[in-house]
Amino acid sequence: MGINVKIKLLRSEASVPVRATGGSSGYDIASGSTEPIVVPPGGYAVVPTGFALEIPRGFEAQIRPRSGLAAKYGIGILNSPGTIDSDYRGEVFIILFNTGKEGFVVHPGERVAQMVFSGCEDATFEVTESLPDSPRGKGGLGHTGR
Repeated sequence: MGINVKIKLLRSEASVPVRATGGSSGYDIASGSTEPIVVPPGGYAVVPTGFALEIPRGFEAQIRPRSGLAAKYGIGILNSPGTIDSDYRGEVFIILFNTGKEGFVVHPGERVAQMVFSGCEDATFEVTESLPDSPRGKGGLGHTGR
């Protein structure tokens, strides 16, 4: 079972995201830039993909880092996971950040992120004066010691 996602390639440098293996949950996204982009040390850069999507209602695309870029170069996704909503039709951009000590160059066509599709439920909020107790209670922000 799967979903049908329409993709519009916006320029010749763009490519359709692909799974690296049959068991991959994410689709690799490559830079759709026409020229190299430098992600400065301690900084960030916005990388165009060169494509736009039509995601079915009830789903989102989550943009996640590639583990190899994180482990080798300290490159991650600034707003990870990034969310592409089903009603967004503009170009998809990837916001990379660099925790390394050297600039990282993203070349056109280089894989920079992965995209995972997830279902989204509609929610109704009910305002209340109290909430029932739970074993965790109000403990948060590292209350378990981690």
